[in-house]
Amino acid sequence: QVHLVESGGGSVQPGGALRLSCAASGSISSIGAMAWFRQVPGKDNEFVAGTRWTSNSTKDGDSVKARFIISRDSAKNTVDLQMNSLKPEETGVYYCAAKPGRIIAKVGPRYDYWGQGTQVTVSS
Repeated sequence: QVHLVESGGGSVQPGGALRLSCAASGSISSIGAMAWFRQVPGKDNEFVAGTRWTSNSTKDGDSVKARFIISRDSAKNTVDLQMNSLKPEETGVYYCAAKPGRIIAKVGPRYDYWGQGTQVTVSS
């Protein structure tokens, strides 16, 4: 079992930045890849960015390329998401997810473990 806890959400003005962090505990050795998803009101769950757990291989969602950066710290068992140039339409709940296997999947059902989510609000 893997336990995930997100932190770092909050409110920011359009164009601002936030940094989310996801701390993993439990059966860490079973993790192959981790990702961030978001649930924006009225839209489907969306893949934001993902990373392999034991390498620097990453993938970004099309809508966040060049603005969001995912990074991992193996020593701390954390995966961070640096979000820059935030837009109002990116307001929603951001979730951290983990899966076995190294493939960075872009669909939620491929992930076995989920955090409780953290709210991000982009508003003036």
